[in-house]
Amino acid sequence: MPEEINHPVQGSKYDKIFRENMHNTLPGIIKHVLHLNVNTVEELTDDVQFTKERKTDLLKKVRDNKGNRYVLHVEYQTDNYPEMAFRMAEYSIMLQRKHKLPVKQFVIYIGPAKANMATSITTKDFRFRYNLTELSAVNYKLFLKSDLVEEKMLAILSNLASESAESVLAQVVQEIETHASTLEQGRYFRQLRILLQLRNLNKKAIKDMALVGKIFKEEKDILYRRGEIKGEIKGIEKGRYEEALEIALELKKEGLATEFIAKITKLSIEEIQAL
Repeated sequence: MPEEINHPVQGSKYDKIFRENMHNTLPGIIKHVLHLNVNTVEELTDDVQFTKERKTDLLKKVRDNKGNRYVLHVEYQTDNYPEMAFRMAEYSIMLQRKHKLPVKQFVIYIGPAKANMATSITTKDFRFRYNLTELSAVNYKLFLKSDLVEEKMLAILSNLASESAESVLAQVVQEIETHASTLEQGRYFRQLRILLQLRNLNKKAIKDMALVGKIFKEEKDILYRRGEIKGEIKGIEKGRYEEALEIALELKKEGLATEFIAKITKLSIEEIQAL
């Protein structure tokens, strides 16, 4: 499994995809993954943020079918972070103080292993819990039948039942080609290449050469050139500083997180931010 999948820093390339597609995937996530009866969703213009690098993945003010209003907070997690309960508790206190509303929290696990994070804190004077759910528990057909391409792509991370990952991937690719313009397809295939790493599917693992040609056809793609889809990124050799800067700039243009770029290039965060 590529090493960066288990990197604990939020704002990773996986989080970025979910944030990019959040508007279109939110209704399906609320219905199929969180199992909430939500009637209205309002934007929260001011986010809660501990540092520049870490902020909430999803934060909305919602009203359910019984008229109850609360803040919905969702985090996407690719690894079993041992202190997740404490992180969520910190968010909960800050959100309750700021918005004066109940807070309902979910962590949606999208990692390759089984989710086993603690979901509660219980001491003599303090009790807290959040909800932990796994995207892999949802039947892929629920996402695939959506009218939205962004939601269809979630099928590859869902419960495939008796279907092979390659078969579901073929269906997702067909849906992208059917429902997206040529310009949009480039963005969706870029996102799909990244999501496939969570299924441990890379170019070598896909036997259907037609799928390989469609998904990995951009030989100049930075992910393809630097071996990221094979999980072989080992950093930059000593003395290749200029090349490291060039790679960092390309990755920064792709919108990847500063910490992730620093891990690959071995540059400091300050050097990357200065680009």
